[in-house]
Amino acid sequence: MMFLQYFVWGAWFVPLGTYLGTLDFSGEQIGLAVGTTAVAAMVSPFFVGMVADRFFATERILAVLHIAGGFALAAASLQTSFASFYLILLVYALFFMPTLALTNSLSFRHMSDPGQEFPAVRVLGTIGWIAAGLAVGFLRLEATAAPMQIAASASMLLGLFCLVLPHTPPTGRTDTSTTIHNILGLDSLQLLKERSFTIFVVGSFLICIPLQFYYAFANPFLNEIGVDNAAGKMTLGQMSEIGFMLLMPWLLIRLGVKKLLLIGMLAWTIRYLLFAYGNPGAGMWMLYGGILLHGICYDFFFVTGQIYVDKKAPPNLRAAAQGFIAFVTLGIGGFIGTWLSGRIVDQYALVGESVAHQWSNIWIVPAAAAFIVLVLFAVFFVHRETPSSHASGTSFAT
Repeated sequence: MMFLQYFVWGAWFVPLGTYLGTLDFSGEQIGLAVGTTAVAAMVSPFFVGMVADRFFATERILAVLHIAGGFALAAASLQTSFASFYLILLVYALFFMPTLALTNSLSFRHMSDPGQEFPAVRVLGTIGWIAAGLAVGFLRLEATAAPMQIAASASMLLGLFCLVLPHTPPTGRTDTSTTIHNILGLDSLQLLKERSFTIFVVGSFLICIPLQFYYAFANPFLNEIGVDNAAGKMTLGQMSEIGFMLLMPWLLIRLGVKKLLLIGMLAWTIRYLLFAYGNPGAGMWMLYGGILLHGICYDFFFVTGQIYVDKKAPPNLRAAAQGFIAFVTLGIGGFIGTWLSGRIVDQYALVGESVAHQWSNIWIVPAAAAFIVLVLFAVFFVHRETPSSHASGTSFAT
């Protein structure tokens, strides 16, 4: 289940910008298309919290969402105009994004010790993403609609597979406590009374804006400058993610939360600078370096951030706090970032050139933005490390 879940996502999401470029979509349009997942991320908590958790068996609703999503994604792959493509892809994203939380929920419900058992299951998702990237890159499908069609077929297959998963009935919550207020994690707003948590939320939101340049335009960039098998090479990032995830418990003890967050932000700045000055010739090592930094970029910032929130919030607010941070960063920050990245890419478009964009100038923008956020975060964010926080953080990470 977890393998196919992320195989589906990785197959269509990574090469999307490259394919849309062949349809002559503008940078802004590509950014908006990639941002459909951010819009869906803002909506999916309502569906999961107010419908899925209360009325339907998890495996059945997963089956419906994946099968319906497969049809929607197949339909999107046939569109050539932006309006119809965007609308259908948004419908697909609304089907797909709730399944991320539901697959985790189903897994947790059938584990006696999720803290020990879930990482081994979740890593299969990363392997699925890697497999999708290797397949798409090896078959040279990035500039075609085939990745979306492969993902659509895999989605339907996953939907059928979900029907034979262990029965997972709804939690049976029929009270009125599930409201928009607690679904969005607004109960956690009381944590904003503490200055350090407020700085963390603002910093996380701001850093997620330049981060979207990578997710929306790294693959089009690599293909445009002539890197062979770009999607396959980009899977090195997920491989490094697995490696650094294994080091997280040790690094948390040695460095602490603030230093890991700052290193994660610095890694994003360095990654974009490597992209700005790298090339497929003598500078290929820079491109490889930028890709391999994904483990530090993702694990040191996102995973450490989740650990920080988990330890900062009291037990009764932890779920709300995690939901609120996800809404602010992956939802609002992600949408603004994908839209803004597209606008910047359009600003540096070239006409009649073999390379259609001034990529060096483009990558300097998120590099500078990430560095500014890094400096502000270093100055204003204060977190006192304690032995207990390290120990509990280690448990959460593993």
